[in-house]
Amino acid sequence: MGALNEILAYLLQTLLSLFLLLVMLRFLLQLVRADFYNPISQFLVKVTNPIILPLRKVVPGLWGLDMAALLLLLLVQIAGIVAMLLLNGFALPNPLVLILWSVVGIAALVVNFYFFALLAMIILSWIAPGSSNPFVYLLHQLTKPVMAPFRRLIPPMGGMDFSPILVFIGINVVQIMLRHLAVAVGLHPALVIGL
Repeated sequence: MGALNEILAYLLQTLLSLFLLLVMLRFLLQLVRADFYNPISQFLVKVTNPIILPLRKVVPGLWGLDMAALLLLLLVQIAGIVAMLLLNGFALPNPLVLILWSVVGIAALVVNFYFFALLAMIILSWIAPGSSNPFVYLLHQLTKPVMAPFRRLIPPMGGMDFSPILVFIGINVVQIMLRHLAVAVGLHPALVIGL
């Protein structure tokens, strides 16, 4: 791969990663019923509305899920994989394989996001406990549904919450499963954002 192709691949993957992150956050915030009027929520809505609103006319929501955002995640991930394959001179695989690769990539992106979100929440609980920052509030709303089952298993003891240890173990198990699934379907980790 020449320098120009490598630069193009890097720039394209960076832009697609950022856009995927924005769309994924919008989907997750709607899923957990986060505060819509939070400034960060408003930013995500404004940035993603130009693409999601037209998609909603074609793809309605289902069971309270924003199917337009999910479709957009899938399409952007597929476009990223196709672009990486073409930039590296590889032939395009079967469309079903592309869809499977994209689903694995999106799952890995969500798992990686929760890993870093929980890590941020732990650090913020040490340096800024009880903060009313909009970012911290949204992180709390996003991580609460993931933490809740583990907090029931290990309730806080003496002011210490050990449940994140179980969550991190679970995240690592899921990451290992996703990596093995990616290998099983012939997916190279460099092609997918999140792996």
